[in-house]
Amino acid sequence: MKQNNVDVDKLKAVISEVKGDLEKAKKINKIEGEWNLGEGPQFLSEIGFEKGKVTLKADQPSFMGGGGTQPGPMHYCLFGLASCYTATFVTMASMEGVKLKKVRVSAEGKMDFSRVFGLSNNPITGGIKITLFVESDAPEKEIKRIESLAYERCPAVYCLTNAIKLETGLTIERK
Repeated sequence: MKQNNVDVDKLKAVISEVKGDLEKAKKINKIEGEWNLGEGPQFLSEIGFEKGKVTLKADQPSFMGGGGTQPGPMHYCLFGLASCYTATFVTMASMEGVKLKKVRVSAEGKMDFSRVFGLSNNPITGGIKITLFVESDAPEKEIKRIESLAYERCPAVYCLTNAIKLETGLTIERK
């Protein structure tokens, strides 16, 4: 059964399977890309996914030395957060049997690039605000409960609100 464009039956089957072995819930996401040293968008990455692939392009805004011809890295960051949070909300609503008429999202972050320019130690952002706009006949209390579940379970929210071990590496290639 599909609810709000979510295959609830398939999701319930996966949850049931994972319940017996939590290791089955672990997946690896990986992105590889290349900086374009010539003209055009500065960064390109061919992203493979279950049923295909797409090339994503990023270009720094002109004030950061780019051409401003593509979304910048922070656009993708906000897009990832907005799409993940919305998907989690809609999935939670679907699992709870709540029919949604429309869901929109806004994600914004006020950025201070003075640190990036080496001019200060100011935080790069003071925070990010995400707002869902939901149309549904469900009671307000139920929608708020589902939103609370989305906040609690969204992978992107978790990454932004919990310290996550970050490793960086460098390999110098010489030809």
